[in-house]
Formats: sequence, C-alpha cells, structure tokens
Amino acid sequence: MEAAKPLKATWIWYPGDFEVWLGNIFNNRRTERGAMSPPFWKQDSHYVTVEFSKSFTLAEDETITIACEGRYNLMLDGKLQFGMPESFVVPQGQHKLNLKVWNQSEPPALFITGKTIQTDSSWLVTYEDKIWIDENGTAHGSGIYVPAASWCFDSMDTPPSSYRLEHKEQYPISSEETGTNGRLYDFGRETFGSLKFRNLVGSGLLRIFYGESKEEALDRDHCETLDCCLVSSGSMEALASKAFRYVLVEQEGTVGYEALLMDYEYAPHDMQRSGSFRCSDEELNRIWEVAAYTMDLTTQEFFMDGVKRDRWTWSGDAIQSYLMNYYLRFDTACVRRTIRQLRGKDPVTAHVNTIMDYTFYWFKSVMDYYLYVGDVDFIRELWPRMVSLMDYVLGRVNADGMAEGQADDWIFVDWVDFPMHKRGTLAFEQILFAKALETMEICAGLLSEEAAAVKYGSMADRLKAKMKKLFWDQDRHVWLHALENGVLNTQVTKFPNMFAILYGLTDETESRQIMEQVMLNPDVAPITTPYMRFYELETLCKMGMQSRVLSEMKDYWGGMIREGATTFWEKYVPTESGTQHLSMYGRPYGKSLCHAWGASPLYLIGRYFLGVEPVKPGYEEYVVRPATGGLDWMEGEVPTPFGKIHVRMDQQKVTVRSDGGRGMLFVGDHCIDIPPQQEIIITR
Repeated sequence: MEAAKPLKATWIWYPGDFEVWLGNIFNNRRTERGAMSPPFWKQDSHYVTVEFSKSFTLAEDETITIACEGRYNLMLDGKLQFGMPESFVVPQGQHKLNLKVWNQSEPPALFITGKTIQTDSSWLVTYEDKIWIDENGTAHGSGIYVPAASWCFDSMDTPPSSYRLEHKEQYPISSEETGTNGRLYDFGRETFGSLKFRNLVGSGLLRIFYGESKEEALDRDHCETLDCCLVSSGSMEALASKAFRYVLVEQEGTVGYEALLMDYEYAPHDMQRSGSFRCSDEELNRIWEVAAYTMDLTTQEFFMDGVKRDRWTWSGDAIQSYLMNYYLRFDTACVRRTIRQLRGKDPVTAHVNTIMDYTFYWFKSVMDYYLYVGDVDFIRELWPRMVSLMDYVLGRVNADGMAEGQADDWIFVDWVDFPMHKRGTLAFEQILFAKALETMEICAGLLSEEAAAVKYGSMADRLKAKMKKLFWDQDRHVWLHALENGVLNTQVTKFPNMFAILYGLTDETESRQIMEQVMLNPDVAPITTPYMRFYELETLCKMGMQSRVLSEMKDYWGGMIREGATTFWEKYVPTESGTQHLSMYGRPYGKSLCHAWGASPLYLIGRYFLGVEPVKPGYEEYVVRPATGGLDWMEGEVPTPFGKIHVRMDQQKVTVRSDGGRGMLFVGDHCIDIPPQQEIIITR
C-alpha cells in the first residue's frame, strides 16, 4: 500500500487581494521623464481585515506554528486566545480555528503548519461587513465565506509580499564616447531591468537617458525616460527598472565607475512546457523568435502592454496576450493574476480601464481561459464579480437594450488613420456585448445557475437579432458602422465585419460576402495597428487564407525586422521611414517599440498554421487542422494542461503526437483520431 503523501502548508489570503495589491505597485511604477505617472482609472485596495477559518477533528493534541502578514488574533471554538501566539496547541477532538488578520499595507495572509493542520485552499476566508452586536454583547450575522486563495508561497519565510521577478546580469555589447563626460551603451536589443554601476566612486551627478532607439537615448530633451542620480562618496540609490536598448550616461563632479551593467528582470518560464515553431522560411522563423521575445518582455507580474511607456495592464491588450501565451508559455498563473487585477473589486464605478470594449473583452477572456485550461474553480471564484460587472453594463444600455457610450466612457475600438467617429450605438460594440452575454450564459450553466443561464442567454439572443436587423445591410452584404440620434451611419469598416465572422454571427454565405465586400476590398480603409491586425489576420485564417496571411506576416512583421526591430512595435506604417517610426501621440519617441499586441504571430501560427485548437475545456478534446500556407515544411509544439501536442507537416506527410487528451486530425479529406500518447502519420 502506497504511503500517504505528507501535507504541505502554503500561504493563503482573500481571493484577488494579492493581485489588487501587486497590481497597484505594478501600475504605479510608470514614469514620464522622471515624474511618476499613475493610471487614470480607479485603483482598489485589499481588504485590510480578513478572517480565516477551518474545522478539524484530531486524534491527538497537535502543536501548530503560525505566521501572519499583519497583526492577528486567534479563536479556538469561538474563544479568543491570549496575544499573537507563534505556536499553539490544538487539543484532541473536534474544533474550529478562526484567525482574524489586519494589515493596512499588504494583503492579510496566513501560514500554519502542523502534523495534520496546514493552511491551503480548503480553508475559508471572509472580510467582515455583515456583523452586528446586540445589547448582551452577542454577535449576529457573518461575512460571506469563500475558499482561500494561494499560489506558490510554500515556505513560512517567503510570504506573498516578498514576491519578486527573477534577475540576471546583462552587459552592453558596445559603447562609445559622446562628448567629454558621456558614454552611449548599446545592449544589443530591447531589454528590461535596472542599471548598476560597478566600482562607483566619487561624488556628483549621474544623468542617465534611456532609449528604445539610439536617437531617443541621445535626445536628452525628449527621451521618454531618464534618471538624475546624486552620488555621494561612491554610493547612490538603487535605480528602478526601465525598458531600453540604448543608455546615455553623463557624469558631473568627481563621479567615476568601472563598468555599466544591468539586472535583467523577467518572469521565469518552464521551457519543458513551452511552445516552439520552426519552418522552411527563415524570415518566418525570425518573426516567431522576435514575437516570443516580445511576449516574454511584456510578461512580468502581469501581462502588460508596452515595457517602456505605459507599463500598465489593459484588458484589450491582455486578452491577446492570454491567447498568445496559450501557444507559447501556457503561464496560466499569470493569466489568472491579470484577470483578477483588471476586474478589481466592487462596487463597479466605471468600465475596465474606463473603456467599454475592454469590459467586454474581459468577459471573453474568462471564457477563453476556461476553454484552454478547463479550470471551473476559477470561474466559480470570479462569478460574483462577473455578475456585478454585467449589472453595471446592463444599467447603462439604451432603450433598445444596446450598449451605448456614456459621457464618462472611453469608446476605443482602435487607433485609426481615417475619419471614423465613435458616437452613438456602434455595431462593433454590440458584437462584443453579445459575446459577453454568451460568456455569462455559459459560465452560469457551468455553475448550475440555471435561472441566470436562461436570463443571459435570452438577452444575448435578443441583442443578436436586433443588431442583425439594424446593422446588417442585406443589399451590400456588410455590417454598417453605427446608429446616432436615430440616423444610421452607413460607413463600412473592417471592425464589426471581422468580429461578426470571428464570433459566429454570420453563416458561411455571409462570411464569404464580407470577405469580398470588406476584408479583401482595397477601397475599405486599412488597419495599421498590430492590435487589430491580430483579428484581421485571424479572420483571414479562419476563412482558409493562410497563404495570404503568411505573405502579410512577412511584409508587416518582417518589415519591422528589416527596419531594425528587435521586438515588435505598438504600430507600424510601412510607408514611414527613419525616425517617423519612433513617434506617436505627438511625441517624437512616444511609440512603444516593444508592445504585447505586436506578438500576434505566435497565436496565428499555433492556432491556424499548426492548427491546434481545444474543443472541450482543458484540451480534453482538441482538433488539429494544419495548413502550411505555402511553406515547404513546418513543425512545432503547442503546450496544454497535460503536456504538448507536436505537429509536423511537409509535402509528403503530416505527423501528430500528443501527451494526452483525445484529438481529431483533419487533413484534406482525412479525419483521423489522435489517441493519447500515440503518434499519427498521414501520407499526403
């Protein structure tokens, strides 16, 4: 008989509090030319007082060791114990432990270890806001208890507040003098971390100018980030992390140093669990590698947008990062952290990031997570906040039940280079809204919330019928732009049309019509941001146009590489040249040259070239529909909860091997089962 595995204690806290606290630190690290730049949306805080509880039946007395982040009290069977004991004896028999922890600066957290009593997610936790005490001193009511949250903090000496990214030293590849007291350093490619000076001596000032480009680092008056450091007797304050490739360092006074280096800051990933890709086209291989590096740089405590400028979490950026991540690192912990952080806490007073479409993307990201990971417990944890966020949305719909921007809403859609207003009722927003309602219906069904499932499903059906009647032009075979003050705006853009295809609002005939009239129509204004190119190229792939997508990836992402990009940009306009590529928002270096949404080839290649897609949650069942798009050969691995799915395709055969799940391989007229841990080969 196999011996029982020993229990393992872990730090626990109220669900979401760690992410809210860490997110506030994360989002407030942004600076603009030395000044802090906090986000402009509401920032929540952790609950400062929470209570942890669990009942036990002990065969014998047990001594437990207690550690808390914060001050605390302990109750045994409802009776307060003296002080804040670091150890405590729980008597034999049936008992209940309650520990109340207060911490104003960090999330209250608890770690208990004993022979059988260990803190883990089986403990319950609440924040108190529903207690009243009668004239006899008896307390009534209770908070709402939920399962405690935990992650990877499994040692008493490493509480949640100690969390830090990994660091390793990096050195510049070259340097050159600039003037009498300056030196320009080149680290070879975009990177992220904090600078360090080896053998610093003297007193005076160090002026440091950072640049994603050489031009930016040399432009002291306009570079986006800089430091001015006072050095006294060879010592100075540690520098905060920043993004850069080039660094200009100028010395004043008697300051000197032997060498400049940096602590590269990164989120570790498991290479054994990571995706991969190689093919016959070396340029596409390079695109995949640069996309992977872009993704790794923008994956830190959370999935952020750009490493230099914003350094914030944005829901519209994040949903794309999640999808790319599912095909690269499968870092599900970072997905959960980012989803929790973006949602924040009740009451809801504004859309996520203040952007209406970003609220809808947040709902869709929850459904995507469940499909790829199969984690219903996470859905259960989020459900109350999903409901309250949807209540906020429903409280702001117009008389027709459609989502319409209010005075304090940001309607983003995309940065566009052509006239397109964002007023009134936009078809694009209704399509996203309908998908959010469908997500609520599905999640309610998962949690056996039958009445809620019917409610949200009916809302989704009514909305889809209304918007199809209003915005679908049967004669032109296109989705029109908007309705404003009762007048239909007949402008045609790609945004609602491609999302109608992606979100299943069109039949096969309508999809083909949209491709002809909109997506492949040169008279329709082009998309120039990688943000929406993500969805544009996904639409082409969904319609079986991988060869065209391959050509466009080589032109667009390959074009950035040919311009010298070592990470992919926030926006790329091929007709621009030189320093034009660096400017945005009216600033000469305002453009982010390392932006998460620029890494979309990772998703496109994994999902539509290797062709791997889960069809049941957590890859319990999946399909493989490989398409080379004109490549002579390709091979790659897609990470899943159970391991990897390996796909190779050339002119003669297709080979698929999987570590688990059950799959179906579709190649031409072939449709073959893929049993777990077996290799399937089809000769073409």
